[in-house]
Amino acid sequence: MAITPRFTRTAAIVAVGAVSAFGLAACSSGDSGGGSADGEPVTIEYLHRLPDGEGMTPTSEIVARWNADHPDTQVKATKFDGKSSDMILKLETDVKAGNGPCLAQTGYSEVPQLFVKGLLQDVADEATKYEDDFSAGAFSAMKVGDAIVGLPQDTGPLVYFYNEAEFTALGLDAPKTLDDLTADSATATAAGKYVTAFTSDEAQNWLAGQSAAAGDTWFSTAGDEWKVDAQGAGSERVAAFWQGLLDSKQTLATERWGEGFTAALNDGSLIGHIGAAWEAGFLLDSLDGTPAEGQWRVAQLPDFGAGAMSGPDGGSGVSVMKGCEHPAEAMEFNDWFNTQVDDLASQGLVVAAKGSVETPEKMLRQFGGQDVLAELATATENLNPDFPYAPGFSTLSKMNETAAAAVAGTAKVADIFTTAQDTAVASLKDLGLPVAE
Repeated sequence: MAITPRFTRTAAIVAVGAVSAFGLAACSSGDSGGGSADGEPVTIEYLHRLPDGEGMTPTSEIVARWNADHPDTQVKATKFDGKSSDMILKLETDVKAGNGPCLAQTGYSEVPQLFVKGLLQDVADEATKYEDDFSAGAFSAMKVGDAIVGLPQDTGPLVYFYNEAEFTALGLDAPKTLDDLTADSATATAAGKYVTAFTSDEAQNWLAGQSAAAGDTWFSTAGDEWKVDAQGAGSERVAAFWQGLLDSKQTLATERWGEGFTAALNDGSLIGHIGAAWEAGFLLDSLDGTPAEGQWRVAQLPDFGAGAMSGPDGGSGVSVMKGCEHPAEAMEFNDWFNTQVDDLASQGLVVAAKGSVETPEKMLRQFGGQDVLAELATATENLNPDFPYAPGFSTLSKMNETAAAAVAGTAKVADIFTTAQDTAVASLKDLGLPVAE
């Protein structure tokens, strides 16, 4: 994404206006300790939503290792038990009051709006020191214009999950292209199977990710204005592909988080799925102890027309909040923490940092011994590096409604991208941001 200096100034002006509106200009330190000038250690507070479940390396244990080795920079990690949206509200309240944390876990799609509202700090000078530790696509997700507000933690590149045993029985290989997937869909449907599911309740992030995989960039700038293009050539290819499968009834039309998806997985009628990499941690749980256990594999997303490229579906980073008095120390910890790849993988994350990660026993069992995390790391490397989000991206959830209408036959898949276009433009304008027409 090419950002001009004019845009940077515009974004800064908008952010300053938001700071004034929220009373944030006088926000002081998010740290609970003093600086090193008085001989006391710097204290960095870190608010996160990592699961810390059974069998995982606890966040407290990871942080304790840092604290033992860094007596001058001590980190206090606090787990937020609640929804991401509730955590954002807490951060806004706390930063406004001048007692927010220095670091906080934030979803990539949330980052631009948080920055424009004046809640995040530009730490580009520090962040670039650590850029090579992360995949380019993930690192770019922490950018807003020329500003960089933190470092990436986990990713959600789209990949292809499939039942290898069922594919072999049908004489199929893992699809390499959309044409392959279209042909496989016809073969599978004739045998009473589906190699894809059209999940309308996931349309916002799922279809946006597919457009990215097709080479599109939805949000860019023209001069000092935002430019929205959710109906590019890539989106057109994605829409035509899914419309064809819906019309021919060669895809399972069901909600991803409804009973129909799991039921089709369990009865063996669903034998393939385009999904986010993070689904590998639980997608096959219902098949444990059944004859299908160990039959599934994960492969790279079929070529959507842009070569070996994937698109983002979820993921989060660790942002530096406005008012953090020790950004250099915070970013040093930020990089260290997010490169503890095996510990973070134990939390079920598809880590954004480069480096080999050991696939957990559970995944090895469920995926027939496949080195799943190595495959997912390749997908992370293949993320479209030019697919930033824009402020107000959350409002694109309206895409899900249009997707449900497409399943019902009262709308076309192309209409979903029209909804994305119109909603994104309206949202940016509602935020007072200039939009190129």
